Amino acid sequence: MSTAAKPRNPQTDHLLTPENSALIVIDYQPTQIHSVGSARASDIINNIVLVARTAKTFDLPVVLTTVNVATTRNQDTIPPLREVLSDVESIDRTTMNSWEDPAFVAAVERTGRKKLIMCALWTEVCLAFPALDAMREGYEVYPVVDAVGGTSLLAHETALRRIEQQGAQLITIPQMICELQRDWARDETVREFSDLMFEARAFVGM
Repeated sequence: MSTAAKPRNPQTDHLLTPENSALIVIDYQPTQIHSVGSARASDIINNIVLVARTAKTFDLPVVLTTVNVATTRNQDTIPPLREVLSDVESIDRTTMNSWEDPAFVAAVERTGRKKLIMCALWTEVCLAFPALDAMREGYEVYPVVDAVGGTSLLAHETALRRIEQQGAQLITIPQMICELQRDWARDETVREFSDLMFEARAFVGM
């Protein structure tokens, strides 16, 4: 069985690795979930939970944030997601753009990672604004397109086009899972990898 002749440095690899990436999760709250018009709410919930489980499988640092919970204008992170990220401290803010909140930016900086796998609701606001700011600060942003949603399909697609034009690298859930695993010889995560891929419907029919 052949293997790569020269191992790649997981910190400097141009692809996503468990050592160079962080997951950013922004505003998966009931109001946002139920006002998404570009996808079914149930699909958004299932997909963001799958993304979070992937992050836990590969031990990625996670930054979780909400908006307007302390002001009582909004409810907290949806329970299925909060359950997966139960050990992650949530940062509550009032700014629509999380990058304008110092505590959020400090949390991103503390991860020590420059590749940000970013998920947020809505695409046109809570994803687009911090993605644009993060890229200006030298971060690489990887929006997970099947785990985000906008108030309409047009709003969602237009926002993705805007951030892609500025350098965001759009990815899907199966691509993210495979890019982090990369090698069947990564024995410590191969079982969870297979389970995640089945749940992402990538292995259906095998």
